[in-house]
Amino acid sequence: MKQLSDNAWRRLAAVLFIGSLAAALWRLPTPPAALFEAPPAAAPSRLPVLYASESLPRAAASAHAASLTQLPDGRIAAAWFAGTREGADDVAIWFSVQDKNGWSTARAIADRQSTAGGTFASVRKIGNPVLYAEGSWLHLWYVSVSIGGWAGSSINHSLSNDGGVSWSKPSKLQTSPFANISTLVRSPPVALADGGLGLPVYHEFIAKHGEWLRLSATGQIVDKVRMAHPVRTLQPTLAVLDPQRALALLRDAGAGPGRVQTSRSSDAGLTWQAGAALPVPNPNSSIALLRLRSGRLLMAGNPPNGREAMLLWISSDEGATWTPGKTIESAPDSGAEFSYPALLLARDGRIHLAYTWRRQGIKHAAFSEAWLDQEAP
Repeated sequence: MKQLSDNAWRRLAAVLFIGSLAAALWRLPTPPAALFEAPPAAAPSRLPVLYASESLPRAAASAHAASLTQLPDGRIAAAWFAGTREGADDVAIWFSVQDKNGWSTARAIADRQSTAGGTFASVRKIGNPVLYAEGSWLHLWYVSVSIGGWAGSSINHSLSNDGGVSWSKPSKLQTSPFANISTLVRSPPVALADGGLGLPVYHEFIAKHGEWLRLSATGQIVDKVRMAHPVRTLQPTLAVLDPQRALALLRDAGAGPGRVQTSRSSDAGLTWQAGAALPVPNPNSSIALLRLRSGRLLMAGNPPNGREAMLLWISSDEGATWTPGKTIESAPDSGAEFSYPALLLARDGRIHLAYTWRRQGIKHAAFSEAWLDQEAP
């Protein structure tokens, strides 16, 4: 019986390998360009120095990978995955909304059972939610695995038109021609001028690299572009610089010591060119990128040797150079983890940051550009 099991596994591995090659070669016909939606003109933020932080409502013993968005009524919404541990059967996508009274009780909005029921597929585990508010629609993308580890993930999509109170059944994005595996999501999309979205995703089976999915205004995949890079990369996060140009920062998944990797597009995402690594450490961990009201760029990530601190960096020249900013939280030599940041610029100018706190919960901080620029005492 063991020999039969080994043979079956070898056949499965061969099939997955062939499928991965097919996926690498697969390319949709290149459509006409769709410009990025132009970012607001740079203007100074008029908010005073402010900073506040709190923990999001506890949902389970272990929590990870938060995402943030702002609803049309101004409330901030957060989603993350939580359960007994990462990859456990009881992991669900949890959702909470912040209003003047604080954060609402966390509520599960997707789990293995609901995902399997909506997609008519076996689901072993779920993770990595991404929220994005677009008009009256609230998007939720998240990954699920039917076989193997995270490298075997697919992306699911669900919609809410009532601010997250109720959700449509999830549907699976068809991102590759064979088996539809190894496309994962982590960072929010950017708006396109034609009403569509550009969603940064990544591939992890055998090869590891960023990808760009262009979605139509009705949610169909219009284009898929690989962010080729000389080193292994994961989890691209984007900032639009103008209607033609965008900067992507990527997690360094190569042999350490790692540095934040870069890719740029000058044709609204039709092609991406790898750039030089930044002189900013990346210990194979997720990062977040945000364009501020002033036009500067803000990055959140970890120190060189691990995830024991949540740090900020600022760039005033479209990402060419970076200056170390504030330390949000640090516990060196403690074994603590502060990781997987998510950044959001609210319409009132406040900057919101959510991150994994010690794998026990999600921490949220809100601050102003004036606080970022304030000298340490």
